Amino acid sequence: MIRLGVSLVSLNWPFRRAIEEAARMAAAGVHFDAEGDLSPDRLSQSGRREIRALMRSLNLEIAAVGCPLRRGLDVATDLQPRIERVKKIMSLSHDLGARITVVDMPPIPQDQPEEPALPQLSAGGLLLGRMPRYEQPSVCLREALTDLGAYGDRIGVMLALNAGIDTPDELTDYLATFNTGALQVNFDAASYLSHGHDPLLALAKLSSRTVHVHAREVRRGASGQYVEVPLGAGDLDWMSFTAVLDATGYRGFITVKRTDGTNPINDLRQGLELLRRFVRSRE
Repeated sequence: MIRLGVSLVSLNWPFRRAIEEAARMAAAGVHFDAEGDLSPDRLSQSGRREIRALMRSLNLEIAAVGCPLRRGLDVATDLQPRIERVKKIMSLSHDLGARITVVDMPPIPQDQPEEPALPQLSAGGLLLGRMPRYEQPSVCLREALTDLGAYGDRIGVMLALNAGIDTPDELTDYLATFNTGALQVNFDAASYLSHGHDPLLALAKLSSRTVHVHAREVRRGASGQYVEVPLGAGDLDWMSFTAVLDATGYRGFITVKRTDGTNPINDLRQGLELLRRFVRSRE
């Protein structure tokens, strides 16, 4: 059965106040980012047990834990500390019972040629060479996802990649090159639409890898750019979207997320009510 939740990132409130509001909305679960007081370095084992007990008392589940990063997994600078941070948040996801960690997926990099490039002179006379292989984005991303996928397999946590720039075929083919079951997809229809993809076709293509869904809404403005709006006020067809989820056998969470706007509580509440009309009709 598809369950509906809300992203606490939308509220930017203290954790307890935010989950109490989620419970009043009759959400089934929540998604939040592991930062500040909820970062793995601050949450002791007793603190993690307290959160699980608090969630049970409110009849809520943790749908997924977000892992915000200042740099992408394709950037060589401080890559290993960044990988270790993701692992810590994956462990936190395990301890909290979510078993899903959401992290941004950068655009799939193109490999540079293997043969050395001839040195070149810049306009200022500096000698330029090709980027060392270990610093190439393609190598960095593969190293990171290989390590994180193996770690996820070992502890039983899925890394849900938040994508949308690459086509679903490109993402599917790329993930198929990894020997792991932990690398999956966090599907955000608004992101796919904003990058020129058909979200329903993308969802159908990525259905076997989709383990968590973010429900955001966008509308195309006069400039041709997409802007975020409350759920139901944009260009996405949520009835068809939930029908595709149902037809492909999805049984995870759809969490309503609002990253803009002046009344996030109202937007989250209305988003839940909109989705309930479509999800409940198929229960």
